[in-house]
Amino acid sequence: MSLIQNRAAVAPVRHHISLRADLAVNLPDVAGMVATLRPEEPLHCVRPAVIAAASRAFVQAFNGDVLYAVKCNPEPAVLRAVWEGGVRHFDCASIAEVTLVRRMFPGAAIHFMHPVKSRSAIRQAWLQHGVRDFVFDTQDELNKIMEELATPECAALQAKPGLFVRLGLPKSSAAIDLSLKFGADFATAITLLRAARPLAGKLGVAFHVGSQCMDPLAWREAMELTGIVIHRAGVRVDVIDVGGGFPVAYPDLDPPPLGAFMAEIDAAFDRLDLPGIKLWAEPGRALAAGGGSVVVQVQLRKGNMLYVNDGVYGSLSDAGALGFRFPARLIPAANPRTGAPDAAFSLFGPTCDSADVMHGPFMLPETVREGDWIEIGQLGAYGACLRTAFNGFDRSALVEVRDAAMLQTAGYQEAVMELPFAYSRAA
Repeated sequence: MSLIQNRAAVAPVRHHISLRADLAVNLPDVAGMVATLRPEEPLHCVRPAVIAAASRAFVQAFNGDVLYAVKCNPEPAVLRAVWEGGVRHFDCASIAEVTLVRRMFPGAAIHFMHPVKSRSAIRQAWLQHGVRDFVFDTQDELNKIMEELATPECAALQAKPGLFVRLGLPKSSAAIDLSLKFGADFATAITLLRAARPLAGKLGVAFHVGSQCMDPLAWREAMELTGIVIHRAGVRVDVIDVGGGFPVAYPDLDPPPLGAFMAEIDAAFDRLDLPGIKLWAEPGRALAAGGGSVVVQVQLRKGNMLYVNDGVYGSLSDAGALGFRFPARLIPAANPRTGAPDAAFSLFGPTCDSADVMHGPFMLPETVREGDWIEIGQLGAYGACLRTAFNGFDRSALVEVRDAAMLQTAGYQEAVMELPFAYSRAA
């Protein structure tokens, strides 16, 4: 027997509830699915029309190429919806993501935007999947990329890579600071651009202001720093990648409209006066968040604490340690109880770990009781993809639905509401 075994979940992986082809443009709604299935395990609900509309709005608003950040939700139903919205570029962070995107969309442009990659991932992406763009933030990583591309198999393709220097930024007001782990400092970025220019078929600078950044001025300041780095390096740069971080609405957060962010990016780019450079962006949450929810069931009530069948080790990670608030609505198990005033509830997840708690508050009718279902929204990004198998709580299902988003993502309300729920799944 081999001493090396692949990790498998304790429980079977979640299943996707398939829909007949004639239902592809007539999807069910969440309440109807709950009434039919009466699920005792988490039910993930994907709203493809919402995701397609958000993607289309972003593509139309951004003056450059839009790369969907696959890490925020790699679910195939989500990827199809993003493609339906006009996105043809994908930001991948692993060879598994690269493989998935290439299998689904043979003609997609795939960009390997993780600043640290294994050697085998570099080779496989280059040889098997046609990936040509790689990010790095150290000389060692640049050396690694070029050493692997110099191997006989890779070199036989006679192509030069796209090389992107990840620039570190000062700490911002974003909910999650992404410059603590990745990003070259000012002087190093200049050195790396000079080193990469003769090696690159395409040279770029990439940055990320941080996840869920509410301040449009953060992109202006990052663009200004990028411009200084490019001018000091004194080499031709082909692309500026403004990253992701574009925010969405949550119950306690009302971000500026999408146009405010685009205006700052466009104005800052014009001030750089660097003709011939293209812009890229890597939105994830901004495209997918409103297009997903999870339906959980109440298993016990203790006062205003509800024990439910999903939690921080499942799809509600951001509601735990990060303290994100999410919209919620009650779906009663029987005899709709209308007219009850709302009360503030906290949730315990299903595991035996007392850290599996989500303080919320989740605003629900005070009549909520064991057996009821709760739909929790704005989970299309960093929800189901973060699930673990801890304590064996890994069973769940997924269905595509026609419902609108539970909260409208900033700047997308008109686009989403005007888009009919007809949706092609032919991609």
